[in-house]
Amino acid sequence: MPLVALIGGQWGDEGKGRIVDALAGKARMVVRYGGGNNAGHTVVNKHGTFKLHLTPAGICNPETINIIGHGVVIDPKILIEELDSLEERGISTANLYISDRAHVIMPYHVLQDKLEERARGDNKIGTTGRGIGPAYADKVARIGIRAGDLLDQEMFLARLKPIIEQKNQVLTRFYEVKPVPLMETFLAYVRYGVRLMRHITNIHPMIQRELTQDAPILLEGAQGALLDLDFGTYPYVTSSPPGAAGACQGAGVGPTRLNSVIGAYKAYATRVGEGPFPTEIALDDPVTETLLQVGTPWAEVGTTTGRVRRVGWFDAVLARYTVEFNGIDTLAITKLDVLDTLPTIKICVAYKLGDEIIYTPPSSLVNIKRIDPIYEELPGWRTPTSHIRDFHHLPPAAQAYVARICELVGARLGMIGVGPERDQTIYAARIF
Repeated sequence: MPLVALIGGQWGDEGKGRIVDALAGKARMVVRYGGGNNAGHTVVNKHGTFKLHLTPAGICNPETINIIGHGVVIDPKILIEELDSLEERGISTANLYISDRAHVIMPYHVLQDKLEERARGDNKIGTTGRGIGPAYADKVARIGIRAGDLLDQEMFLARLKPIIEQKNQVLTRFYEVKPVPLMETFLAYVRYGVRLMRHITNIHPMIQRELTQDAPILLEGAQGALLDLDFGTYPYVTSSPPGAAGACQGAGVGPTRLNSVIGAYKAYATRVGEGPFPTEIALDDPVTETLLQVGTPWAEVGTTTGRVRRVGWFDAVLARYTVEFNGIDTLAITKLDVLDTLPTIKICVAYKLGDEIIYTPPSSLVNIKRIDPIYEELPGWRTPTSHIRDFHHLPPAAQAYVARICELVGARLGMIGVGPERDQTIYAARIF
């Protein structure tokens, strides 16, 4: 059975949560491999609507083993609140496991994140202010606290004391704010450790055992490939590798074990926060209101931040780029139904940079801000698709639009989302 990585092919918010929820019933294990509670997945199924920030989206399937991998940074307070909420709604968390190698977001990370973003002024990146970047920075600097540290109070205090002393030097002298209290922080995180003790473990043998037994495993991504630290629109990127390479690293599996990489793409494009967006549509354009789904429960608002998303046409140049550097072989196209009322639909097929036509995004932030998208215009279908469950039953114009996306980006079609519910899915290829 396959080991499949599901990654976001755009700037995140592609509907990965609903895809994981749909596929988790066929997977023995779901592993969330990166990011933190700066990302969120909205899952809609027979149990209700769930907004998940750290818990793998397979949690609603009682037979599925759900793992938070060591590539994730965890705010234990947020995770505990999430687990309590799930339990209150009748969702068991007994099958949730947390890597003891996963790093922990501390109070000084959150404070540092907000202060650094404020200090950037007009050059702000648009972080969520949840301490994600500083936690990853401390991981690289080798002064991070890991989930397993919370289970050994003596060692935890010995590690925490010099770190807080160092952090408080910066917080009090440079930012002129109050220091983070050592003992208050220590005791709070000891309590978190006690609450999460039954979940924290060495996940490596668990994953290897399932691989040995050829069990179907789904690696669940957060955010999107265009926010990748190396390949994204730097510096408007996240602090972790959200792509296929990060999936292997964050879950602890070798890249040769991957059988498939599924790329999730909206049928159009959205972005939250700052950064370049070549195909962005102006706020006063009538199409914007349609894509934002104004007045609906599924409006384009960030699950974690509550910020309204910027919207634009599908960018096949960037989509092909993420297919190439992630080895994406299968596309999961979501929210096709949002386009149902549009008379015409555009796809960006190339860029114009000065007098040159280019088919790969520039790496320079200056140049990517200078490009003009070149569009191909396709006819809309102007009929509802949310009730359709077979590709061949889609309107011909919808079939042509999806086929053109696959042709432009160079990957096969795997599934199409035509609504938020788990069953509002058209399967075009076998995943598991």
